[in-house]
Amino acid sequence: MCGVDPFTDVLTANAEYAKTFVDDGRPGVAGSGLAVLTCMDSRISPLEVLGLAKGDAKILRNAGARVTEDVLRTLVLAHYLLGVDRVLVLAHTDCGMTKNTDSDVHAKVLAQGVDSRSIDFRTISDQRTTLVHDVQRIRSWPFLPPKMPVAGGIYDVRTGAIELVVDADATAEEPPRVP
Repeated sequence: MCGVDPFTDVLTANAEYAKTFVDDGRPGVAGSGLAVLTCMDSRISPLEVLGLAKGDAKILRNAGARVTEDVLRTLVLAHYLLGVDRVLVLAHTDCGMTKNTDSDVHAKVLAQGVDSRSIDFRTISDQRTTLVHDVQRIRSWPFLPPKMPVAGGIYDVRTGAIELVVDADATAEEPPRVP
């Protein structure tokens, strides 16, 4: 790609988009109060999948829809500054993170000359168990409201349907506070 800008295609498309763009004045808050954590898989269009429009939800994406420290940090900001009052963790079928172990990934990266052993890729051996664990991680994060509804589901990339695996738990007892 010598001499060719690797972003020409998307910047050209953006220039066309910008010609007819109209700022609708929508604020930066989540219009429906929803945050969605989903995978970076390009087959998933979260707003379309959930019947939402631009501005309705905060969309967080990473490999495997995993609840990481950065996701938790972002959810705190989304709740206290951007109107998020519920969270949906949305994994999906045919996820690459379920098809490899961390060791597999490290070996594939090392085969290309890079030692990635300092990275925890958070691959998934049991998607349902991982989803339950990740939802609970959000629910128990001390910087978020203890009764905030958090649910988890699996989006089927072949049918477009979501199977709810972990129901929202807005009525959970508030954990005792340690003085």
